[in-house]
Amino acid sequence: MFWRSVVGKLAITILLLVSFVLFILTVLLLEFFENFHIQEAENDMMQTATKVSVMVENHEDKSLIYETTERVKDTASQVVIAFPDGSIWFSSSSEASLAYLNEKWLNEEGYIQQVLSNKQKVQEQIDIPESEQGAIVVGHPIDNENAAVFVYQSLEVVDQTKAETTKIIFLAAGIAIVLTTIFAFFLSTRITSPLIKMREAALDLTRGEFNTKVPILTYDEIGELAMAFNRMGRQLKFHINALHQEKEQLSSIVRSMADGVVTLSRNGEMIVINPPAERFLEDWYFEKNEAGNGKDRKLPSELNSILQDVIQGEKEILEEISLQGRSYVMIMTPLYDQSYVRGAVAVIRDMTEERRLDKLRKDFIANVSHELRTPISMLQGYSEAIVDDIAESKEEKNELAQIIYEESLRLSRLVNELLDLARMEAGHIQLSKTTVDVEPYVSRIIRKFKGIAEDNNVRLELDKNIQFSTVVCDPDRIEQVFTNLIDNAIRHTDEGGFVKVSIDITSSECSVSVNDSGSGIPEEDLPFVFERFYKADKSRTRNKKQKGTGLGLAIAKNIIDAHHGKITVNSKLNVGTTFNFKLPNDAS
Repeated sequence: MFWRSVVGKLAITILLLVSFVLFILTVLLLEFFENFHIQEAENDMMQTATKVSVMVENHEDKSLIYETTERVKDTASQVVIAFPDGSIWFSSSSEASLAYLNEKWLNEEGYIQQVLSNKQKVQEQIDIPESEQGAIVVGHPIDNENAAVFVYQSLEVVDQTKAETTKIIFLAAGIAIVLTTIFAFFLSTRITSPLIKMREAALDLTRGEFNTKVPILTYDEIGELAMAFNRMGRQLKFHINALHQEKEQLSSIVRSMADGVVTLSRNGEMIVINPPAERFLEDWYFEKNEAGNGKDRKLPSELNSILQDVIQGEKEILEEISLQGRSYVMIMTPLYDQSYVRGAVAVIRDMTEERRLDKLRKDFIANVSHELRTPISMLQGYSEAIVDDIAESKEEKNELAQIIYEESLRLSRLVNELLDLARMEAGHIQLSKTTVDVEPYVSRIIRKFKGIAEDNNVRLELDKNIQFSTVVCDPDRIEQVFTNLIDNAIRHTDEGGFVKVSIDITSSECSVSVNDSGSGIPEEDLPFVFERFYKADKSRTRNKKQKGTGLGLAIAKNIIDAHHGKITVNSKLNVGTTFNFKLPNDAS
């Protein structure tokens, strides 16, 4: 709205100020000119009365006095002469309203007596009876004579002069107001135009357009303000860009962190949250039977109580949380705004893998101890039998020596497999890759296990789909994988069962599966079959068909990983097990 704008306010202020000054000046001028015109009229009339009184005093010829008086007086005035002999003479006048001011009126008002007796001059403004006009009466005594001269004139002439003067004053005031209005709008526009541009530039700044500049039209205070505004815009752009960079850098750091990070306000509102923390809250809500995205929800009540403890106690709190079978450690630390606690930051670390590795380490030590204890005990026991001559005959000693030899081989095999596995997991495995002709290579491996399969009354089958005849791999290491998988399949398959080896070779991939109709692996054990010493047989009972160190599958997985391949397992209890591994084929 115009009246609320700076232009309107400034223009109205200037206009009101000038109007007030002109009003006061007009009132004073009107008063001054009114008094001035009346004073001038009285002075003129007094001069006329003085001239007539001199003539009356110096001349006795009344006709000469009458004629001279008619000449010296104003046509709008009327002259009254009171002679010493008591006669009174009235001059002619163009004003009919002055006819009322006759001898009777002069006597009633006492002007004649006042001038004649007191010898005082009279200057008064009177109201003419039965007329709306006023008049000015001037009386002048004649020295050394008992006579007086009166001059009176209607105020209509003075009013006309005052009216003309008033018109001139009001016309000048009107012109002054018009010029002031034009000047006020021109001045306010000149002043406010840069301010309007600055306002528009400020609105652009609020919209993020920091390249907006205000044109510098003058070099006064407003021009300096425009220059300061432009400098402010540049500085603001620089600082905003710096803040954006800091924010992006901090956001990238938080997003790339493996640990979950949540920044919380005092009322539990989540301000910043990264993907690991979102997954943690998703699991939390899922476990609490709450659907939805963790970002769109408030902090859970359990975590909110921890937040309030952190804010009230101004201390760091460490909590361990078990959620969906995973272990988390949460550290919540207060955030300060100077000395005021404005919230907290929670760092959530998934400790499941560390706990699992710690458990595997403990299990590994226990498993190695168990695996080594059996052959060492047998070596110790049978060697003591030989030393104590418990075996008397040569055949018994040879039998004991054979057992000791077999256990030493088993112990040596266990130690070698542990060393191989340790080297593989440390990344020290060295592959001797070469181009292998697949068909004779696989046929040789199958022939090697034919005898073992027949001894166990297990049918060993081979299914080949060889579209590409060669594959690039380390033949010794891959044969070790074949040996482990086929040997495990035969040992865990009952008599009358089968073991089927399927091979599918293309120019880009080599796919192998070993399927058996054995006892299968429990579902809960499937994720751990490639761990060291992990056995689904918890009782660790052994017989001729089920013997091993529990390291074969772990070694096989490391060999496949070294070839940049993948090995998987599928199994059902009392149905069978299928191991699959795939290798990329670089022979093409």
